[in-house]
Amino acid sequence: MKPLFQKLTTEPEEGFAFKENRADSFDSPWHAHPEFELVLVVEAKGYRVIGDNLASLEAGDLVFIGPKLPHIWQTEPSPKGRAPAHWFLIQFEEQCLGEGLLKLPAFEPVRQLFRRAMRGLHVVGQTRKQVSAMMRAMPRLNGLDRVVQFLRILIALAKSKECHPIASPDFASESNPLHLERMDRVFHFLHGHLQEDLRLVDAARTVNLSEGAFSHFFRSHTGKTFPHLLNELRIGRACRLLTETDKSISEVAYGCGFESLTNFNRQFRKIKGVRPREFREQMQRCLLDTRRGPTSCPADGRRIAGPTGGVWAGANTSGKCQ
Repeated sequence: MKPLFQKLTTEPEEGFAFKENRADSFDSPWHAHPEFELVLVVEAKGYRVIGDNLASLEAGDLVFIGPKLPHIWQTEPSPKGRAPAHWFLIQFEEQCLGEGLLKLPAFEPVRQLFRRAMRGLHVVGQTRKQVSAMMRAMPRLNGLDRVVQFLRILIALAKSKECHPIASPDFASESNPLHLERMDRVFHFLHGHLQEDLRLVDAARTVNLSEGAFSHFFRSHTGKTFPHLLNELRIGRACRLLTETDKSISEVAYGCGFESLTNFNRQFRKIKGVRPREFREQMQRCLLDTRRGPTSCPADGRRIAGPTGGVWAGANTSGKCQ
């Protein structure tokens, strides 16, 4: 069995690893590793789980993850067919900067950044645009030029006030390979059967645990009950269908595994803050406005990017454009 606590490789010439990946889907399981990781999603739709946080995955998503923090990216099947994934990532160990350099007073902001990254950081706003541009330029650089670009990225993140924590403060990172392997099996099971009538006992069977033991195991590793996270995953998929297809509300509800339209409407409003129909109308206005240039999202009045900026961040459980 492939270990899910991974030790990643770095480039000996540069001291860190930079990768550009294109695939039909993300190939990493629920896993953790001792390196820091900066991930920029260029193209993909789905969701990501970092620690005990679940959020939608859209083009432009940028996160910085600290060592031993479990995470997984999953692509959702597109209603329109193939949905490829394209992403950049930088991986490095803290020691790659050298003990002497990190101890300098000038590097205190970087040390603070590393401490904050233990919960994972979601990078937004102008910092996301700046760091994304620098990462996109990296394939054209090598050697010393790439090292300098790497340091510029760290400095931009360290100085920014637009890096927001992802996992809960009390989330305990888990590096036990057996637990990571079990959680990976659970996530893949849920991802592949969301449209079905899933019960806690079904998920418990995938990891050979009793219902009681599984409930405790699941909550200790996600910070959520099984029904709560299952509803979040289903509502996240429903958001995409409401945005990208003309399916009726009832078709979306039953296609995402809800047994009744009433329960779907109740769970949707509980998680997103609006009814499914209101969400669809808001998204139609948001997407129309983004084609015209920067504007205000009708959901809450915050500005959203135009054609050259980021896009709606979707199922972040807020139901708002950002």
